[in-house]
Amino acid sequence: MKVIYVFFVLAGVSLVILLSLRLYDWRADQTEWERLAGLQPINPIKYDPKIVADLPEPARRFFNFAISPGTPLLTVAEIDMGGQFSLGTRDNPDYQTMVAQQILASPQGFVWRLNLSGMIPVSGSDSGNWTRFRIFGLIPVARMGGDSDHARSAYGRYVAESVFWTPAAFLPKPGVAWEGVDSNSARVTVSHGVLSQTVNIRVNANGQPLEVFFLRWSNANPDKEYRVQPFGGTLSDFREVQGYRLPFKVEAGNMFGTDDYFAFYKAEVKEIRFPEGN
Repeated sequence: MKVIYVFFVLAGVSLVILLSLRLYDWRADQTEWERLAGLQPINPIKYDPKIVADLPEPARRFFNFAISPGTPLLTVAEIDMGGQFSLGTRDNPDYQTMVAQQILASPQGFVWRLNLSGMIPVSGSDSGNWTRFRIFGLIPVARMGGDSDHARSAYGRYVAESVFWTPAAFLPKPGVAWEGVDSNSARVTVSHGVLSQTVNIRVNANGQPLEVFFLRWSNANPDKEYRVQPFGGTLSDFREVQGYRLPFKVEAGNMFGTDDYFAFYKAEVKEIRFPEGN
């Protein structure tokens, strides 16, 4: 009986700890989400093609496709998405049904809340400060962040995603530098504090972005060591959202542009919103 009693006491204590940790994570998610939403410009200026007149031609083409004249220049977006997310490898993808919500506020940060359904459900969140995922909503299986490697890797991700989901954040200003690559490609370098990321974008004749790719600081490799390696993806299914033309289908993965490319992330957007500034 004593052994059984001790077992239940330990189980109860463990459950309380896990629930407390889950509550702590939820509050951190919510606090960061609200902080980023509060960065939305209040009474923003409106888009005029003259703003991009001095940019390389492919960049001008991109902005004039992505933002209609007279559109308020909002730089924070909330995105609801479904789709698939791989928990496996290129040879054995093990795609899981994905439901996620994200807020982007480049270059300040992002939060991505993820739920994967399957025999063992996975949930958690990514941000510039942490990666935290659990099984069955409670048991931690990944908990990292708070160091320069994580911050650099996360920065690359959310800057690249922000290029096509919040294009107004990449109009000419301090910390944003554009340069031409060829007749259909341009690259932008976004600097924020000690962090800097260059992202390449390829567009068609109308300026619609087809691909976004960059060199990401990542440990997604067999050695599990952080190093620079290709990352990117393709964009399609563009729709009008509050004066913006944005992709509602995105596929992306590591080693983009090489024979080892594997699209582990296949997002199908349900809704994109630009919250009002406070």
